[in-house]
Amino acid sequence: MQRIVEPELMNDKAQAKAYANANANANADFEQSDQLVLDAFNNRFPYTEITGNILDLGCGPGNISFKFAGCFTNAKIIAVDGAAEMIQLAIEKRHSSNLQNQISFITGNIPTASIPSVNYEAIISNSLLHHLHQPEILWNTIKEYASENTKILIMDLFRPQNKEQALDIVNKYARNEPDILQQDFYNSLLAAFTPDGIKHQLKNAGLSKLNLEIVSDRHTLIFGTL
Repeated sequence: MQRIVEPELMNDKAQAKAYANANANANADFEQSDQLVLDAFNNRFPYTEITGNILDLGCGPGNISFKFAGCFTNAKIIAVDGAAEMIQLAIEKRHSSNLQNQISFITGNIPTASIPSVNYEAIISNSLLHHLHQPEILWNTIKEYASENTKILIMDLFRPQNKEQALDIVNKYARNEPDILQQDFYNSLLAAFTPDGIKHQLKNAGLSKLNLEIVSDRHTLIFGTL
């Protein structure tokens, strides 16, 4: 099945609220996927205590940013997303938490977002890659802000073999979610890259040292250091 791209930004207010609310549902696939990112980081980089900066690319409403802040309480999270509606919800959630001084949210698209040029102990991203019409933008951004010891972990969907398989995945994991989330999930599966395609991207970007694993029936994980 050929890739069918989707809009790079999810800046619709209804979309943003649906994604933010999904995290509050312990049974939601979206919340479980967010937790999978943190669990994968701790498993691939065991015994890691981050006390410096973490860069979260494509943070959406901040669900994963908050999880990493809760796990690494001495870290500073700098979270970036191009959708102003998503960032607004993230800021509202931060106001109701005790994390105002730990997480900074930035509205902007990579590679032009105003990301501070500081040392990053970790760079993370979830479900950003499949939104990009030019995937090399993500890999070039990682190379720009990572140092030799920066821990890199990227999770994304991978494309099913056909539309029928994509529908089966949506029905399996999101049939109880709002229609807007089900449609976005389906569109994202069709827009995702294949694992072989991602390997080719990494090779072209000079990032062949990064590892790639398939970690579920729909998720691929890219991790390592430069």
